[in-house]
Amino acid sequence: MRAAQLIGIGLVSGFFSALFGVGGGIVIVPLLVIALRFGQRLATGTSLAAILISALAGASTYALHGEVKPGAAAIVGVPAVVGVLAGTALQQRIPVDKLAYGFAIVLAVVGVRLRV
Repeated sequence: MRAAQLIGIGLVSGFFSALFGVGGGIVIVPLLVIALRFGQRLATGTSLAAILISALAGASTYALHGEVKPGAAAIVGVPAVVGVLAGTALQQRIPVDKLAYGFAIVLAVVGVRLRV
């Protein structure tokens, strides 16, 4: 049952990732927390690992269609690594309940911003 749920989460995430450029934090983390009762940190780490695999597949597919600017991707991606390291270090110091509330606020702000 758990493997089927993980596969389902992967399919939903992959679909939204390819369609809208989102998937990991917005789809995988909430589903892991709600459906599989992962802790916030475990869900985040698992999501990031899964994103690596799906990002390679998605980027390769878009590249085959000529829809990737490698230079721009590198300019965004390299500093993102620094952000990931800083964010991970900070996340380990924030209580889990505050992480969950912060994540909910980020999702709400993004949702409102997309509607406006």
